[in-house]
Amino acid sequence: MANSEPTHQPFGQSPAPNPQPSPNPRGTPDLSPACPIPLSQYPHILLAHGGGGRLMHDLLARMFLPAFRNPLLEAGHDSSVFSAPPGRLAFTTDSYVVRPIFFPGGDIGSMAVHGTVNDLAMSGARPLYLSAGFILEEGLPMDTLWNVVRSMRDAAARCGVHIITGDTKVVDKGKGDGLFINTAGLGVVEHKLDIAPASVRAGDVVLISGDLGRHGMAIMALREGLQFETTIDSDSAPVSGVVQELLSAGVEVHCLRDLTRGGLASTLNEIAYAAKVRIAVEEARVPVREDVHAACEMLGLDPLHVACEGRFAAFVAAKDADLTLAILRGHAEAPAPAIIGEVTTGATPLVVLKGTLGAHRILDMPSGEQLPRIC
Repeated sequence: MANSEPTHQPFGQSPAPNPQPSPNPRGTPDLSPACPIPLSQYPHILLAHGGGGRLMHDLLARMFLPAFRNPLLEAGHDSSVFSAPPGRLAFTTDSYVVRPIFFPGGDIGSMAVHGTVNDLAMSGARPLYLSAGFILEEGLPMDTLWNVVRSMRDAAARCGVHIITGDTKVVDKGKGDGLFINTAGLGVVEHKLDIAPASVRAGDVVLISGDLGRHGMAIMALREGLQFETTIDSDSAPVSGVVQELLSAGVEVHCLRDLTRGGLASTLNEIAYAAKVRIAVEEARVPVREDVHAACEMLGLDPLHVACEGRFAAFVAAKDADLTLAILRGHAEAPAPAIIGEVTTGATPLVVLKGTLGAHRILDMPSGEQLPRIC
């Protein structure tokens, strides 16, 4: 996926068969089917794989195109041309630099798809198309890249989106930490709601779609070698299906926000300041698994500050709070959803947390990035 012209074969004619979808769309991918690049000749990424010549063309034609195959990508042009469906469009972009690139419950490939799809969903958009830009480090094992590509393919199929354009660059060994991915996403907004912080108002009910902190703690437990009775899996998952059902049911959604870097605390503070409201939250209502609590205590972290990759906060009209909760409970991507608070009025925008012992305190944003390289 690059903007160079092919050197010996039309782009879109792959010498490798089209791989079949993996039965393991989440979690660390298995190693079958075998990588389509001849590992006996090229077991690792070379600088030449980003140089615009034969090796680069083989990488595109043998790996990326068969994995992401669709008519728009097969055109092999510098940009994809398509007709947009009726409605407003939503557009987003994100970059993924997670370390390690494989972790319990996911990997950098599936997370890149889920994260971008979820960003579109937070505007109430139905995701349509993604781009994918790969920055590869010289020496990256070819099998590792293939597993990431397969994981992206499976995640895209699960989310109902197509990867229609992209780019590949190779940097010197020691300059890229293996693999970085940039994605952009395009979706269509098929409703008349203005789902944004500015739409939040006093009286709104605040819900979250599931238990908090699993993604951040899955990464940190792996890095720090923490052992628990059960493995903490990342919560990385697409939430667009849940959001579309809320909209189809006529829920008056005022704002949606995914709980990524900075976790619930940052999300609520960002919305409080943007909407100029006060948000009251009850800590006892916020679901956090016991193993995540334990990991946070060991590392001196507050679960409300820990990032998720498959959870979101919803601000809805009070009349629709019970319906929203019922819909969330019907989705595997929304485990343990909960009503956690409400929007109130106040002279100063802030978030007030009622602790488990009944005391109130201000829930502020974390001062910096507590968990680097988790997305």
